[in-house]
Amino acid sequence: MPSSYLLPVLLLIFLTSISTGHAVVPSDKRFRYFNIGEVGEYWVEYGHYRPLEISTFPFMLCFQNSTPNAFTLSLRMGHRRSGSIMRWVWVANRAKPVRENATLTFGADGNLVLADVDGSIAWQTGTENKGVVGLELLPSGNLVLYNAKGAYIWQSFDHPTDTLLMGQGLHLNGPTKLISRLSYMDTADGPYSFVMEQRHLAVMQ
Repeated sequence: MPSSYLLPVLLLIFLTSISTGHAVVPSDKRFRYFNIGEVGEYWVEYGHYRPLEISTFPFMLCFQNSTPNAFTLSLRMGHRRSGSIMRWVWVANRAKPVRENATLTFGADGNLVLADVDGSIAWQTGTENKGVVGLELLPSGNLVLYNAKGAYIWQSFDHPTDTLLMGQGLHLNGPTKLISRLSYMDTADGPYSFVMEQRHLAVMQ
C-alpha cells in the first residue's frame, strides 16, 4: 500500500477504536448487586422477589423466585398501591436460574452480566467493549444499554419472553417470538410459541 494511503487508514482505525472499543462506563454508572436479603412485601405472580435499585414507574428489575434457591433476573410491572397483582413481563435467564448470593454486574467494559454464586455466567448482554457508557430502564419497560451518542447497543425489547409491552413488537420471520413458561413454578421455555409469519400471527407447539 502506498505510504500516502497508509496514514489515513491508520487514523481511521485509531479514531474507530477510541469511539467504540475504548469507551468505558463511568464509575458512577457501574454497579454490582448481590442476590441476598429480604424478599419483597407486595403480591406478585409466581412466588417472591428481591427488588433491585433499577426502576422506572411502574417497572422494577428484581431477582424473582418461585422455587427454593432458584432465581431469575426479571422485570416486574405494577403499582403497589393499586391492590392488583404485579406481573412479570420480561425474564433474562429463563432456562438457567441462579442461586443465593448470585451477582448482577455492570462494569467498565459495558457488559451486563448475571453470574451464579460459583462465578459461572448464567446470562449476559454480550456488549463488552462495544462502546456502552450507560444503562437505563425506560418508562416503556425497555431496559437499554446505550453509547455516548444515545444509540441503543442492546435492548430488552429485542429479547421478549412471554409478554409484549406497549411499543414492543415481533420481527417478521425474525429471532423474536413469545414463548410460554414451562409451568407455574418453572420459568424454562414451555411448549407454545407465538411468532409473526408472512401473512399472519401463528401459535406453534
